[in-house]
Amino acid sequence: MYLSEKTPTEEQLKKAIRKQTLAKTFCPVFTGSAMKNTGVQTLLDGICDYLPTPYEVKNFAYDYTRPDYPKIEIATDEKKDFIGYAFKLDETKYGQLTYMRVYQGKIRRGDHICNTNGMKRIRANRMVRMHADEMQDINECGAGDIFGLFGIECNTGDTFTSGRNYQMQSMHVPEPVLSLTIAPGRKDESAKFMKALRRFQREDPTFTMKFDEESEEVVISGMGELHLNIYAERMRREYGININLSSPTVNYRETISARSHFNYLHKKQTGGAGQFARVIGYIEPIESEESKDTPCEFVDDTKGSNLPHEYIPAIQKAFFECVERGPQTGFPVIGIRYVLTDGEIHVVDSSAHAFMIAAKASFREAFKQAMPIILEPLMNLEVIVPLQYQSAVLTQLIKRKALVNRTTGTGETFTIKGEIPLSRMFGYSSDLRGATQGQGEFALEYNSHRILDDFEADQVRNRFARLTTRRR
Repeated sequence: MYLSEKTPTEEQLKKAIRKQTLAKTFCPVFTGSAMKNTGVQTLLDGICDYLPTPYEVKNFAYDYTRPDYPKIEIATDEKKDFIGYAFKLDETKYGQLTYMRVYQGKIRRGDHICNTNGMKRIRANRMVRMHADEMQDINECGAGDIFGLFGIECNTGDTFTSGRNYQMQSMHVPEPVLSLTIAPGRKDESAKFMKALRRFQREDPTFTMKFDEESEEVVISGMGELHLNIYAERMRREYGININLSSPTVNYRETISARSHFNYLHKKQTGGAGQFARVIGYIEPIESEESKDTPCEFVDDTKGSNLPHEYIPAIQKAFFECVERGPQTGFPVIGIRYVLTDGEIHVVDSSAHAFMIAAKASFREAFKQAMPIILEPLMNLEVIVPLQYQSAVLTQLIKRKALVNRTTGTGETFTIKGEIPLSRMFGYSSDLRGATQGQGEFALEYNSHRILDDFEADQVRNRFARLTTRRR
């Protein structure tokens, strides 16, 4: 048509665009503003004109009734067993509204369906069709349709069937790129606070929450600072909770840099049966070529009969309890070998409990003399920005003590790869967005733990000492 100098009709153009869109070689782009109601109708018309109908797409599920979980194709056919997928949750004044797409079969009001995440049977009491913010009650829904369902508890991504244990292919959920510490402003708001977090987790698979046992903080993770700030604002607005957001505590590690010997005697007399235990040996750093965390080791190098074997497990247990929380920061101790060479017992007063006390005290005593050091997490960093912003971004990274290993320019983009301490990355997403007009992006990946400089190590020790004093 081009070579023959003919002008294509609107229908021919739409047909060509749709064909290439279905082949995933063409992506139509529409512009507009939802706030000003500009371009919205054009976008909706484009969805109808260019995107596939449910009958033009192959959908798959996994059959969990068979041991190898085979992948099976499901048909957009109302005559087959029901299979639906919950893709969005919303909290309304009537309770949780679950948006569901029917991939196969048909569902009617009053039917019993099964959530394959736990195989819990539920009843479809109220079904609605959504049109903007208006709800219309419906009695049935068939393959390819989307509807809302009230009165069920589920998570985003759950599969519902008429009874078979099928699970739809889950949507791609990217790994979180940013974490923040979150806490309620008052202790009496803790119940509402946890309720809100659990609800947001059900609604949004990219929003995760965990309790960090090392720092005893609740840490939320998501796709960026804006993402997490929106949830914090929703807690204030919807639950009336005053929220404190801050950078999470960096997970430091402790280790030693020299060998230190110990010869510790624990002796206590209380009128009845006393306590007596002596442990002799040394601790030393483990030399490893691995850059990751090196686990601690316990070595029983005792000879002779001075220390009966029955007390060795108690000493070993005490050592591993000590390295769970280091004496300098409260974070785990790594890369230490505890070598037990000898000991002494009392025929009456020695016990496993006494040897556990002696082992813990011997470790603390030897640790102080072994030139202890603090390690901080070092991250691999990759930053991709438009070429014109390279100078500003490099300046930012140097101020944050980044070690730039490689820079490459491809077309109009500039890529920076290097290493940076995790403690220097908090707030970086906002800085990068400001320096690149929102066009820059970055990725972090754990590399190893490296030695923290003396000034910052003293700050970490002092912070832990103050925290310990407050808890007492």
